[in-house]
Amino acid sequence: MRRGFRHAAAALTALAVCTPSALWAQAGGSFPAQPIRAVVPSPPGGPPDQIMRWIAPKLSEALGQPVVVENRPGAGGMVGTAYVSRIKPDGYTWLFTTASHVSIPAFTPSASYDAVKDFEHVTLAAQNFGQVLVVHPKVPANNLEELLALARKQPGKLTYGSAGLGTASHIPAELMKQQADVDILGVQFKGVANAMSDLLGGHIDMFFVGTQTALPLVQAGQLRAIAVTGAKRWKGLPDVPTMAESGLPGFNVINWFGLWMPAGVPKEVVERVHAETVKVLHSPELGEVFDKLGLEPVGSSSQEFAKFVADNAAITSEIAKRIDNAPK
Repeated sequence: MRRGFRHAAAALTALAVCTPSALWAQAGGSFPAQPIRAVVPSPPGGPPDQIMRWIAPKLSEALGQPVVVENRPGAGGMVGTAYVSRIKPDGYTWLFTTASHVSIPAFTPSASYDAVKDFEHVTLAAQNFGQVLVVHPKVPANNLEELLALARKQPGKLTYGSAGLGTASHIPAELMKQQADVDILGVQFKGVANAMSDLLGGHIDMFFVGTQTALPLVQAGQLRAIAVTGAKRWKGLPDVPTMAESGLPGFNVINWFGLWMPAGVPKEVVERVHAETVKVLHSPELGEVFDKLGLEPVGSSSQEFAKFVADNAAITSEIAKRIDNAPK
């Protein structure tokens, strides 16, 4: 009986030390006490990787411990995201990614994580002014009207690249196809960098990419900008019209970037990381960088971000159903 009691007591003790408050106590109430990993679930060179590498040194300085960016690409972001969802919730492993955090599960029912319930939502870090639809110079189209006319003349011949189902390069392409009633073949890649490499090589015809990636390539004449997906033009490419201006009324798709931790991280840790991250996001130095690259820093509260993610998950689920049910 006593042995059974001791075993039961030991089990209860083990359970207790796994609670958020116990994890905080184990750390001595002092965070951080060791290096931090910021997991980016996409290859190096893409927008979330670039952003995290800009803010990581500032966060390292503020927190007094190295913040190391770790790329874990695969399945459009599911591999790295699922990894973080299962990691020990001690605050030493973060997730930094895009709106694909909610859209990939909407398009992939087999996703092994819940974008809302399996994470602590730290902050909405930034958002852009839309993706830029860019084409290879060999494509004989200077605007959206000409591009869509070309697609109608050659059904299934033109190709668009995407970084995976539900990503910021996939959703606007499929919405364009549906709204304009055109047949353009989608080609999936492991990440933005891979897709851009094939686009620059002329192996695919078009791609929806973030303003920060498109700008230098358009300015250099390596790609041609057709339209932007946001509700208004971006000052970095003022002569490039929106998709809505170009004949697709109501078209408005932007990308955003957020910071998460696995569910169960102590509240005190989330609050500390949130506070330092918001300071960095609103620093004049980072503001100048973001402005040049078509990004707008946000720095929402954790509660606002949690609601934002839940709302976006619901909206994206409806978009996924609409695309999936569209005539093929």
